[in-house]
Amino acid sequence: MIKRILLLITLILQFSFLHAGIVILNGLTHSYKIENGKVYKGKVAIENTSSTPQSVKLFLQDYTYHADGTINYTALRTNTRSNGEWLKLNTNLVTLKGKEKTEIFYEITVPNQAMDPGSYWSVIIVEPVEEIKPSDNKPGVNITSVIRYAIQVITDFETEKAKPDLKFESVKVEKMEEKKTAKVAIANTGNLYCKPTASIEVYNRKTGEKVGTYSSLTMGLLPGTSKTFYIDISKLPPAQYKAAIIATDEEENAFALNVELEVKND
Repeated sequence: MIKRILLLITLILQFSFLHAGIVILNGLTHSYKIENGKVYKGKVAIENTSSTPQSVKLFLQDYTYHADGTINYTALRTNTRSNGEWLKLNTNLVTLKGKEKTEIFYEITVPNQAMDPGSYWSVIIVEPVEEIKPSDNKPGVNITSVIRYAIQVITDFETEKAKPDLKFESVKVEKMEEKKTAKVAIANTGNLYCKPTASIEVYNRKTGEKVGTYSSLTMGLLPGTSKTFYIDISKLPPAQYKAAIIATDEEENAFALNVELEVKND
């Protein structure tokens, strides 16, 4: 057993992790209300927090995600609501000195043609470039850990003619990190980006008396995508309840579903 522990420690010590010190300073979601034929300008503010120089490449991809946790980064025009071809970066590669900050500028040129109302989007990928260093002939495996950032660029067109349409895909109660959690999968089947919050109003099954209301964090939801909203219901005693699940966005559009909610003993 001691030999196995020593071997494991030796293997761990042979792995070298290099963490890029690149951070994004002005947020991972950039939103614009757009009109036909107009040009909009934006920027990505980057800082190298390490003391050594760091090269960074930037490129565009389409982006979707689903409530089961899958995230898809694909070539432009894969998504029918992509705006990737409207975007132009002023550079695709930049090198920052240690502790240096810089800004990468981009332009969005909206086509002067008929378009469906709603949200269009893509992501700017910001990825540190690690130089290949010659081997120092030390035993073991060198692993480079690279943190990539995906900055959503969301453009909303004729929002007065568009709307989100939220659908409940599933509701499950599971234990997560020692907490009883309601996992509510919600899809946006509409054509407009929104930022909903999921909540559960819980009622005594026999008397109809309200037991409590519990809410999730607010999350953004693009058209044609879905996410799982997590609601802590640890304070609910084990029992069967009647419940109303409500998704409300920032414009106070509300979508509701009545369910039977069962909270089991651990």
